[in-house]
Amino acid sequence: MECEEIMRFERCRMLFGDEDFAKLQQASVLILGVGGVGSYALDCLYRTGVQKITVIDYDRYDESNRNRQIGSDGAIGMKKTERVAALYPGVETIDVKMDRAWVQAFDFSPYDIVIDACDTTPVKIELAKRCYAKLIMAMGSAKRFDTSKIEVASIWKTHGNALARKVRNELKKAKFDRNFTVIFSPEEDRCKEKGSCVAVTGAFGLTACSEAIKRILS
Repeated sequence: MECEEIMRFERCRMLFGDEDFAKLQQASVLILGVGGVGSYALDCLYRTGVQKITVIDYDRYDESNRNRQIGSDGAIGMKKTERVAALYPGVETIDVKMDRAWVQAFDFSPYDIVIDACDTTPVKIELAKRCYAKLIMAMGSAKRFDTSKIEVASIWKTHGNALARKVRNELKKAKFDRNFTVIFSPEEDRCKEKGSCVAVTGAFGLTACSEAIKRILS
């Protein structure tokens, strides 16, 4: 088993070097939501060697998830946390519905990085207030298919994204002026409803993983 573990991460060690790879292994990352964005962030971190990953979700898979969510095939009706625990041994799961009160009560101190891949605006607002220094927040990724439009910036530098604009406005009303990192796309909406393409939702998740890696190593 030890030999298999060494071989599994051999290419990662080649890339990062032993010292930085050890940093990745010891980092603690919290992912809020394992849908179209969060599932790819999780998969990327897990394959990169991060050993201390906690995911929080409350939903069950339905048929409409299969176009973009890792783990959804063959798991319709199953709790996402249960599926994640089976697919990614060692990952800690918390099955809870996230709302503003939950964010206010949760202890974020054990985590080095918090990746917000949920789609509830009040939760995002509270997360910014509670843990902005360790936060990487994904903004609206639906209704798009052009990955070349994806950007990473401070929340205050976002543009052309309705969810980012809403979060900015709510934070201004709350007189919150701290910086935190967001992943967003200013691509014009391609449909009125919540159509989605895994090229973009997955790329958001992979970008979140990359940003987490850079922050851990810095």
